Amino acid sequence: MSRIVGGFVVPHDPVMYAAPKAASEAEAAAVYGAYAAIARRIGELRATTAIIIGCDHYILFGTDCLPQYVIATGEVDGPIDQLPGLKRGPIENHSDLARHIAEQGFAEGFDWTVGRSMQVDHSIAIPHQLLVAPNEGVKTVPVMLACGVDPYIHKRRAFDLGRQIGRAIESHDGDERVVVIGSGGISHWVGTAEMGRINPDFDRMVLDCVARGDAEALIALDDATILEQGGNGAMEIRTFICAMGAVGASHARVIDYLPVPGWITGLGFAELAAA
Repeated sequence: MSRIVGGFVVPHDPVMYAAPKAASEAEAAAVYGAYAAIARRIGELRATTAIIIGCDHYILFGTDCLPQYVIATGEVDGPIDQLPGLKRGPIENHSDLARHIAEQGFAEGFDWTVGRSMQVDHSIAIPHQLLVAPNEGVKTVPVMLACGVDPYIHKRRAFDLGRQIGRAIESHDGDERVVVIGSGGISHWVGTAEMGRINPDFDRMVLDCVARGDAEALIALDDATILEQGGNGAMEIRTFICAMGAVGASHARVIDYLPVPGWITGLGFAELAAA
């Protein structure tokens, strides 16, 4: 029987690659150190599969068709928006587990969009490169939520979707040891006059909710408040909520938090734990 053995929330800041020297050496060392610590932890957990929950940034689906949630069930490659140090290439998908999650979801009333041949962007590729790839043989299941641009997936639905993912893993007829990774920034403003602003108070509030395992408090945040206090980029906390639902997180250990103005984002890292 497959099971979830761990969960994490991490950022996916592309400016790390586009402008690496915009952060100080100390900031960069701390950020990459947090990723490295999580990569080691995934190895310690003897994970065989990582489900990475990211988001679309209008890079994949554009304005013509925006699904609420997508799971890759076939071949995967990316990132489509490759950057220096983040080159495009194949990502080994655990197609059998992905299909099982989708099929069980259909039976439970979750209308998954499935990607039988799919490209992903940096929201999947960055955690894959820094967390999964260092652990040889670990497969990936990419999941993307509509949380980069509106219409955003409702936060309650993101949580319930995570719960469905968790149930499906437990019913999978295999022996997979799965980690679930919620991939998103906290405060950041993208493509607006406030781009570059960070709100550490908002970020610490979000991480405090994660640390307490209080998904309900995050679900209760209205989008107007998130936009005002955390920016349009903070809508990505839906990936945190989804991961918390999948893991059944009752608490978490915050690994690090760094507001990095040069990389325009509040970067938070935490390990989720069930009761």
